[in-house]
Amino acid sequence: MDCGCLHSQLSTTVLVYSKGRIQPPKVRILRCNPQHNLSSLDSLKQSCSGVAVKLKFRSPSEKLHPVQAAGIRCDQPQNADLPRYYSRKEKKPFPIPIVELRRAARERMKNRLPKRRVPPPKIGLVIKSLLPLAYNVFNARITVINNLKRLLKVVPVNGCKWCNEIHVGPVGHPFKSCRGSQASKRKGHHEWGKAVLEDIMVPLESYHLYDRLGKRISHEERFSIPRIPAVVELCIQAGVDIPEYPTKRRRKPIIWTGKNEFVDADESDLPDPEPESPMPPILTEIPDAEVEPPSSAEETVLLAEETLEAWERMRVGANRLMKMYPVRVCGYCPEVHVGPSGHKAQNCGAHKHQQRNGQHGWQTAVLDDLIPPRYVWHVPDVNQPLQRELRSFYGQAPAVVEICVQAGAEVPEQYKPTMRFDVGIPSSIKEAEMVV
Repeated sequence: MDCGCLHSQLSTTVLVYSKGRIQPPKVRILRCNPQHNLSSLDSLKQSCSGVAVKLKFRSPSEKLHPVQAAGIRCDQPQNADLPRYYSRKEKKPFPIPIVELRRAARERMKNRLPKRRVPPPKIGLVIKSLLPLAYNVFNARITVINNLKRLLKVVPVNGCKWCNEIHVGPVGHPFKSCRGSQASKRKGHHEWGKAVLEDIMVPLESYHLYDRLGKRISHEERFSIPRIPAVVELCIQAGVDIPEYPTKRRRKPIIWTGKNEFVDADESDLPDPEPESPMPPILTEIPDAEVEPPSSAEETVLLAEETLEAWERMRVGANRLMKMYPVRVCGYCPEVHVGPSGHKAQNCGAHKHQQRNGQHGWQTAVLDDLIPPRYVWHVPDVNQPLQRELRSFYGQAPAVVEICVQAGAEVPEQYKPTMRFDVGIPSSIKEAEMVV
């Protein structure tokens, strides 16, 4: 480090304040080592008798410009961890902690804020502005299912015979992560077989309600009420009409007669309902016998891109519907109920269910409770299987996303952090040991 460079870097202004007055600037001498092969720290440590650098100080009258730090803005983080895995002995956390809910309630009571307007679903009405969204979510789910049936003909997916873990690739991964029956005898190894659609799209079902504001389902009625996919039930309550699953539609708000009691308003004085604008047609699932694989590589890529787009439409739309039409989930098991309050069926078999007499611990559901993403390991190169020693370098992604990526679709930006696209994978185990 030469003295000229040091002279330019250490040029600064030093003002001394004493009893409200500015003292005249002082001149200080800094000696440095003129050797160029030493670092800046070594050059300052070693003294040099022959070279002296005189620091210049600006006068107090000159304006001081603040130093502005420049940064790079990045909406998506480089790497992100997956959602935490909760064992069967742990209870799911509340989306909003109870402490925060109580604090917000005390603030409302303290400030005496006016009550919010009751949303239409709580008084038995349907939000007409969300009707197209409900049909869009319903059709997006059918599109994802039909496209996955075709993609499974060309993209191999393996499933463990003992646990619910799956892997997208010609060969299953070598990681010892099996939690199924007799996993200790196999030392955590998986036994891979061919996976099916239900392994990718979890068949999460809920009770179908004819009247979402009616009485809660009792334990004796648990077998007499049909169960349908939870996303379908959410769309039906949001306004989708399916002849197989009728539901009650009100045109007037209900009349509350008690805390939990109400009566329907008289709708005889209302005129006949006007014909509404035609809704988009409802799609149907393709039978398994009629599923055909893509005819070419270009069709496979287009099919994968369409599947990813439908997957995002379904998740984003369902998240919007859940904000207006409440969905409940058990804090101990995956049971989901679409409605203002959960059912009373005592069919919870989670940890310590005997203490709860089999009743569910209902709480507000999040999007991953309604549509489980089913994370799988991301395979950077299909021709090169994953190595057990390089596990910390691999990322993960939802199974639907990984299937579409291996089929040729472009990776969405929101999934790149968990897939660890910016992490360089070592070519050998010896190179991985050198990584700090």
